[in-house]
Amino acid sequence: MAKIKRGVSFYSYQQAQFFGMRWKDMVKELHDNLHCDGVEIINESTIPRYPFGTEEFFYDWDETMARYNMVPTVSNVFFDTLQFRDHVMSYEEGINRLKYDIRTAARMGFHMVRCLGSLPFEIYKGAVPEAEKYDVQIGRELHVPEGMYSPLAEELIEYVDKTGCPYLKIVVDMSCFEIATPQPNIDYAIRNADEDDKKMIEYIEKNKPDMSNDELVAGMEKDLGFGADKTFWIMHSFGHKIPSAQPEDILHVVPYMMSMHGKFYDMTEIPGEPGHYEDKSIMYKEVIDILKTTDWEGYIDSEFEGQRSRQDMGREGLVDEVDQVRKHHEMLKRLIGEE
Repeated sequence: MAKIKRGVSFYSYQQAQFFGMRWKDMVKELHDNLHCDGVEIINESTIPRYPFGTEEFFYDWDETMARYNMVPTVSNVFFDTLQFRDHVMSYEEGINRLKYDIRTAARMGFHMVRCLGSLPFEIYKGAVPEAEKYDVQIGRELHVPEGMYSPLAEELIEYVDKTGCPYLKIVVDMSCFEIATPQPNIDYAIRNADEDDKKMIEYIEKNKPDMSNDELVAGMEKDLGFGADKTFWIMHSFGHKIPSAQPEDILHVVPYMMSMHGKFYDMTEIPGEPGHYEDKSIMYKEVIDILKTTDWEGYIDSEFEGQRSRQDMGREGLVDEVDQVRKHHEMLKRLIGEE
């Protein structure tokens, strides 16, 4: 039976960082209020002067992890391919950077690093010797619009099955299981709609019950005179949401799965169930119910992204990230079976 554990990606508090919340405050929040032990970081925002972490910071990190009895879960790795400004980072430079990030992660107690799914697979393979040396797994993220059977997943699975490499893994982002456009995204689109956008929104809302996405696009082209350059982003917010994966697809990647990103956008109270919350746009219950039938052991790290669709409104319109993550963990505890 699965042993699903809870953590938080500090990505969830990206907005609060601008208003004074520091990484130590985040650790304390996880310990004191969420009662979870999984700590996932964005290395560029957590490590001062990244990539040049100092011994002072590393000592402070170790002491804080020990003080609160926390578990470093995943260090998120990004690649600024233009960081040198005079040329695009080469594959060899990318491999060296990933090796460096692996060493840094190991120094901080992490046994997993996550890379973007779009990172060329040659860079993943090139860093495997360093991963083996430091006992750090490298995870390739599957994120909407990628599904569990996407080429990014199949490339890694085929390689691992062929070589037996235990250091290349998959990170599943729950955005793959979205069944509806998140309400904050819809609200953002409405707030920023021009007159043409408003005509398309009205057309979609009127015809959506009886028309497929393709029919809606064709109809707006014929009846309103708008091409794909105009309809694309409106359809992204208001069209029929087609999930990248079905809940049972998770079984395909479970043997290769390192961790999960608990992506969410808007936690709202379930009607008739005071104190219980859900993100109506993502199939959490269905996915976790299937995951519980497996023997997978790992962390679901909350990753709140709903703040990004509200930042056009000014500080008074921002959402409380701490509150949103707390509600997300109420849901996780209930679905996992902790309460």
